Amino acid sequence: MTVEEHGFTPATDVLIRKVDSHLAAVRGSLRGPELELAERLARSLRELVVSTAQASAADRGQVRAAVHYFVLRRESRGNLLSVRSLAAAQRVVNKVVVQLGRPDLLVETRRPAREAAVPAGDVALR
Repeated sequence: MTVEEHGFTPATDVLIRKVDSHLAAVRGSLRGPELELAERLARSLRELVVSTAQASAADRGQVRAAVHYFVLRRESRGNLLSVRSLAAAQRVVNKVVVQLGRPDLLVETRRPAREAAVPAGDVALR
């Protein structure tokens, strides 16, 4: 199977490999909602890369910048960035998604289900 069979260009293939490699690297350090966010970001970026393969250079450049922001963001000590950096990558990816007219690829933050709220009058004082 060659790259041309899927309509991918070498640049498209490289970007997808970067996303996949980064996701594989963070899987060892992230858990729960953070890992889910990283996986949703990767999924959105992969789809953006594929869907803009034949788009204008400006559109492809925006996608490339979003991929690099997701992949290359690191702390000064060389460690992977915290969850806060995933939120920053999410903002960048979502901005590109909106600019390219692909709201179906927005990466929403999923919050853990909260326990049912107890009415203030039902709280027992100890």
